[in-house]
Amino acid sequence: MLNRKTTHQIATYSLFSLLILIGVLYVIYYDVLVMYFERYGYPVYLIYPLAAAKIIGSLVILFNKNRVLVELTYAGFFFNFVLAFFAHLMVREVDPFPTISMILLLVSYFTRKK
Repeated sequence: MLNRKTTHQIATYSLFSLLILIGVLYVIYYDVLVMYFERYGYPVYLIYPLAAAKIIGSLVILFNKNRVLVELTYAGFFFNFVLAFFAHLMVREVDPFPTISMILLLVSYFTRKK
């Protein structure tokens, strides 16, 4: 059985390294994402700020220097994943990433030291 620290590290590093990669891919594949954002009903000008927020937020949580900032970042990712889940649901699309991300986020949040 994995202990609490190992569980936290696995969930945290896997989720936030993936989010950093996704943030970079948002910049590289901007043209493809425009189509998806329009289909979901979101404005396309959110792509670059969302990419930056995913990268910066992931680094804030991985380096864990400011407790208040880390709490706000966890809350921001929580709302991001909830909204992503419902955006996919509204267009009748099944995408497991928001659900898996939410599970990893909750595991990371509740297994960390306070």
